[in-house]
Amino acid sequence: MTEMLSAAALAQAVRAGRLTPADVAERCAEAIRAQEGEVRAFASLDLDALTAKATSPGLAETPLAGLPVGIKDILDTVDFPTERGSPLYAGYRPATDAAIVRMTARAGGLMAGKTVTTEFAFMQPSPTRNPRRLSHSPGGSSAGSAAAVAAGMLPVTIGTQTGGSVIRPASYCGVTGYKPSYKMLPVLGLKPFSWSLDTLGLFGAHVADVAFAAGAISGRDFALDHDANAPRIAVAKTARAHLATEDAHAALEQAARAAERAGASVTVVDLSEAVEKGDEAHAAMQGYEAALALAHEWDHHREALSPTLGTYLEEAMRITPEQYDAGRRLARQSRHALSDLFADYDALLTFSATGEAPEGFATTGSPAFNRLWTMSGAPCINVTGLTGATGLPIGVQLVGRFGRDRALLEAARFLERAIGA
Repeated sequence: MTEMLSAAALAQAVRAGRLTPADVAERCAEAIRAQEGEVRAFASLDLDALTAKATSPGLAETPLAGLPVGIKDILDTVDFPTERGSPLYAGYRPATDAAIVRMTARAGGLMAGKTVTTEFAFMQPSPTRNPRRLSHSPGGSSAGSAAAVAAGMLPVTIGTQTGGSVIRPASYCGVTGYKPSYKMLPVLGLKPFSWSLDTLGLFGAHVADVAFAAGAISGRDFALDHDANAPRIAVAKTARAHLATEDAHAALEQAARAAERAGASVTVVDLSEAVEKGDEAHAAMQGYEAALALAHEWDHHREALSPTLGTYLEEAMRITPEQYDAGRRLARQSRHALSDLFADYDALLTFSATGEAPEGFATTGSPAFNRLWTMSGAPCINVTGLTGATGLPIGVQLVGRFGRDRALLEAARFLERAIGA
């Protein structure tokens, strides 16, 4: 497998004149040509267009310095089909780009292609394979986005998370996955699954890379402070800790000890019942909204939906408006309770996934350790550097305070360095 590409380092090299955008594009194209046949990270691809665009003048001075970027195929694009992982949208060409696609282009990012998504970004496994071990799942639904970074095909990719679709594949594939605070990145031009939960995210090799990309694309100052204080970390295993494998528990404990050795304050906490209720709220909100978001597909093309999605929607349609409204109230209470917890801590440390990537392709894995945090709207990041019993990656997840994304990224870089020390 090709070594992962550092977005921050490549951009720096381009600005310093040590590389050109054309050099970077060609390096990505070579990695894609060498591995795409096995990994299958892309739903559509145009390497000739990528290398041609990379010769455009002025790219080195843009925020993204002309770096190639992959866009999850649930987001609208004019230059590539937007097939949403479904035969219903085979060859579909939107009239406009999603807002995040335009933001990426304006920042000087070059779209290499569309990365594979599961069907409508739900749970039906995709054709993508895990570059760390091709016989294992890359996770979902941002399967192609995580795999393309893990395989060294692209330095930056964009994904989405409604349950655990950024953090879980990042953990399985051994890359950094960052789900920003809810609505920090616009979802205009995204085929919705649950409008209260759908959140855009970024994949990169390391924390510095997703921080660089998020700042470049969004225009925010995410330059990390080299002199930032050691974070106050709360270890929160959640009420679902029994679902985590032994090696996932070991990884979490290893990360906590590493953080403590590096100078962080580390405290084990139990989440209050009010916070934990957010997990229950997520199920009601996602189901009710998905049944409406995919109402057209259900009413007119039910036979083209996978059994996985069809069964889910059939059950979701039984969720009443009263249950949905009750879920929204629980969600609000959970968010307030979580906000109170962050009065004493800079970040929560918890599981990214239940364990290593599953063998085979019957499942994309469980979002049990992601749903609560997606519902909360809080920023989350998968931190790499740990492995499980068979040598596959196991990430750990840091969760930050809503709207304090830069502080979370700094805490994540601290933890990443502590684990690697």
